Amino acid sequence: MQNVKGTHDFIGEEQRLRRSIRNLLERQFELYNYEEADTTILNEMDWLISKYGGGEEIVKEMYQLSDQRQRALGLRYDLTMPLAKLMALNPGIRLPYRRFEMGKVFRDGPTKRGRLREFWQCDADIIGLAGPEAELELFQLALQTFAQLQIPVVLKWNNRRFLSEVLGALGVPSDMLSSVMLTLDKLAKISMDEVAAELQDKLLPAPAITALLELIGRPVEQLEMDSIARMYNLTEAPGYLEVRQLQQLLDQLPFLVQQCEFDLFLSRGLSFYTGTVYELFDATGSFPSSLGSGGRYDGMIGKLTDREELELPAIGLSFGLESIMALYRERTEPAGVGEVSTSRRPAPVVIVPIGDTLPDVMNTALQLRAAGIPVQTEPGGRKLGKLLNSLYARNIRYVILLGEDEVKAQIVTLKDLEQRQEFTLALDETVHNLTQLYL
Repeated sequence: MQNVKGTHDFIGEEQRLRRSIRNLLERQFELYNYEEADTTILNEMDWLISKYGGGEEIVKEMYQLSDQRQRALGLRYDLTMPLAKLMALNPGIRLPYRRFEMGKVFRDGPTKRGRLREFWQCDADIIGLAGPEAELELFQLALQTFAQLQIPVVLKWNNRRFLSEVLGALGVPSDMLSSVMLTLDKLAKISMDEVAAELQDKLLPAPAITALLELIGRPVEQLEMDSIARMYNLTEAPGYLEVRQLQQLLDQLPFLVQQCEFDLFLSRGLSFYTGTVYELFDATGSFPSSLGSGGRYDGMIGKLTDREELELPAIGLSFGLESIMALYRERTEPAGVGEVSTSRRPAPVVIVPIGDTLPDVMNTALQLRAAGIPVQTEPGGRKLGKLLNSLYARNIRYVILLGEDEVKAQIVTLKDLEQRQEFTLALDETVHNLTQLYL
């Protein structure tokens, strides 16, 4: 008697550690005011293999089965496809919708250290919020969580739209972009000769192969986004403008920019990604596999569900529990681990940007969450009166307004919607006062 290859039982200390890490992740999700969901493991095969899903590589690894009436079914291979179904079946969900889910997924693929066939995914997604604000929030959530886990990480990111523009400039046909990206996604695992052979097997035109291999072989400093955009006349291209905007915001956020690296060839294997993609790795280099990953999949929900009106911006983050466990097995107690409270969590503090203050909003949110205060950020540009009425109707009590005047004076405006009071305070004083109320 033995377990199926790529599956494990967990008992005793091993299970205690796994549970404590999931508890820590859940507390982090709640600090960002993400709502928990639980989606179906069993799904209809026609929908799972949709061309707008994970692509042919995932279809090969999918567990397929049938029920007693011979209906074709499959086990979920990630938590993003079930989320798309959830959104389509529940059109009344308030946007932006921040959801987290932790559960088992199944892939019949190769196994190695930190990679199983039956494994947990721990996901957070934002539906209905365009970039770059959503990217910044998930980058911050990922890096703050790994800081709590005491795992030093580096976040490598790219933009598939920008990469498509670069590949197009190199002569890669538009119908081969996704296939070439699958090869580029293996750069850290295979040699240049193997890359060249794989590109030739895909019948990529010879001039495009030569140009692509020449680009891959350049020193890292020559692969900086601005240099590449100038080199291929892409300075006005939509993908480049997206990466440039995100990098400019990262440069204003010290906590993020120190751990984020742009990687021109990062593409991620799943074909549904449309813009920003990213992966997190052990900063010491001792563990080569990804510890977490994510990306933007705008419009996928409508395409997957034949509801084109659901052209929603969407982006997700997934923590690799098995990879994290591989690093944790020799530790006795993860940082900050404790039992998750079963009491009703308080409504979060909501931070509203007034004007062009997004980096300051993100820094303020980071400090509040570091103090254990749940925080949600609102997108800017809405009429303040209507927004405050909406927040009050949702039982939000405390709102922080952060405009350019507050930033210059190094203060915040704290509104108590329940008592209809307003205070002007320094940030450290605000953190202290809210800590007394929330903790």
